[in-house]
Amino acid sequence: MGRYCCAVHANPERFSWFYAVFMSRKSFTETAAEGPSTRVRLKYVDPNRLPGLFSRAYAALANTRLGRFMSVHVVWKIDPYLMRATRGRFGMGLVMPTALLETRGAKSGAVRRNAVLYFHDGDRVTIVASKLGLPSHPAWFHNLRAHPDVRFGGLPMRATVVDDDAERRRLWALADRVFAPYAAYRREAAKQGRTIPIVQLAGRGFGARA
Repeated sequence: MGRYCCAVHANPERFSWFYAVFMSRKSFTETAAEGPSTRVRLKYVDPNRLPGLFSRAYAALANTRLGRFMSVHVVWKIDPYLMRATRGRFGMGLVMPTALLETRGAKSGAVRRNAVLYFHDGDRVTIVASKLGLPSHPAWFHNLRAHPDVRFGGLPMRATVVDDDAERRRLWALADRVFAPYAAYRREAAKQGRTIPIVQLAGRGFGARA
């Protein structure tokens, strides 16, 4: 044990990943009763700014068969714990604008956490319930419909589903700039009779830029 401790002190950077994973174990069982969510200042994401080359390459990979498989079986499962453990500083989305969405189960009321892509629309934050264009909505969408008071990036917000067609078209144009695969997801969902919901989050403090 003493040898291990000396190694940690001598090479702390080598053990940063282990520490993050170890600390994430607490988040597996943490509930709202244990204390407030960790607050992380949310980075302002301008949808009119062209994504970098690496971001575009990552988005293209995410829309491949391998990328979709990884999303369903790896990213969606690990990201909430990883982002919780690192206080939102690191997730499997890498360069993509991602933050932790905390909702309450539609039936259970238990805290649920999901890593979600986002962008800003003025002082509001926009998120898309795409779920890769699969036939059903993501569980977090049903949760926020039942309990619209949520936390995003550690900040208290209120969720509103965008129903106006003109507004949806405007937001889709912005969303496609941030994450190009949304267009493919819409087509896939439409084939199966699903309309992908767009949600806006509003709350105090979201006008501040990181």
